[in-house]
Amino acid sequence: MSDRHPHQHHALSPDALQMVVTIARTGSFAAAARELGKVPSALTYSVRQLEDALDVLLFDRRSRQARLTAAGEELLREGTLLLQQMDAVANRVRRVASGWETELTIAVDKAIAPHAVFDLMEAFLSLKPPTRLRMRSEVMTGTWEALASGEADLAIGVSSERASGPDIRCEPIGEHHFILTVAPHHPLATAAEPLSPATVAAHRIIAVADTAKRMEPMTVGILPGQDVLTLPSMSAKLEAQLRGMGIGYLPEPMVRPHLASGRLVHKVVAGPRRVITAHYAWRQSVAQPGLALTWWLHQLASTKTRQALLDLHEGLLL
Repeated sequence: MSDRHPHQHHALSPDALQMVVTIARTGSFAAAARELGKVPSALTYSVRQLEDALDVLLFDRRSRQARLTAAGEELLREGTLLLQQMDAVANRVRRVASGWETELTIAVDKAIAPHAVFDLMEAFLSLKPPTRLRMRSEVMTGTWEALASGEADLAIGVSSERASGPDIRCEPIGEHHFILTVAPHHPLATAAEPLSPATVAAHRIIAVADTAKRMEPMTVGILPGQDVLTLPSMSAKLEAQLRGMGIGYLPEPMVRPHLASGRLVHKVVAGPRRVITAHYAWRQSVAQPGLALTWWLHQLASTKTRQALLDLHEGLLL
């Protein structure tokens, strides 16, 4: 056999791999030939061609049965995986042709309850769709920017101030009720209520950084001259507040169990309540949305799903 193998890539065809798999499964060239609709001599010739191309022996010629060599066993393992992957690709291509997107990117604001998002992801993936799902975790303007820039197909948790655009369709999820909370050992825990802006401004506030890169980022709830600790996630913000490192506004459902256990204290602040209406938004094109986006929009239209996206914070944070 030669040292160079210019035809080995062509030799490893799906038919050749299926031939090896069939011979190994049936245990003989004769039985495999019958199953594949070939005469035994033609099958033997095909095996020799494959061995020549790969420069290995795949079957032990000393055995009466079709016994694989170590190289043959390796080809069987890898060949079986390749055949499965080829079938999966073929199925994916057929389903994409039927209206499924190749990939769907969803930007989710960090104020949205992650447990509910994971429930939706789990339900979507249980359909075994050909669509690859890509999730992005964003904050405030960054959530809108991901959609407006075309980097996301769907945005969940867009604020009412940003929910607009000539080719953008928005629907409300519901109202986020943000409340000021402090650790029980924080100086503000025993302060008289309602807290005045001056009293609040005298203490460090914990903020989550807006993830916008091109648009003007937002700052919410920070008073002039107030010390700020900026963190990358809601879970980090909550942890900092539990440790008494600062004060901050968080969605009421997120802090509810910590208020019940006494690990946080709700402080009433003078002035109107801090309420933000969250929306989900997608790009409205002339063409019919793909089946993956259609599925998500159908789920988001449910009142139960919308409420879960606001409430199901307990036990899971991003």
